[in-house]
Amino acid sequence: MSDTALEADETVDARGATCPGPLMDLIGAVRGAETGTVIRLLSDNDQSLTDVPAWADESGNDVLTTEETDDYYEIYVETA
Repeated sequence: MSDTALEADETVDARGATCPGPLMDLIGAVRGAETGTVIRLLSDNDQSLTDVPAWADESGNDVLTTEETDDYYEIYVETA
């Protein structure tokens, strides 16, 4: 379980997906979300740690925090 105090409005579970699956799943969720929505991406793909922040910088969305559990990452993104 994560130690973050953030509460996600939506969760995208992309565990088990190969690159670029987790990022594509996240982008799909962001496209359907209102501004200010917090989306939690669950990914066990190490590439997500670089892909998601790079995409967020380019798209104007914000990575709020990244938490690492024993088996996967929780990446919290706020939509712009």
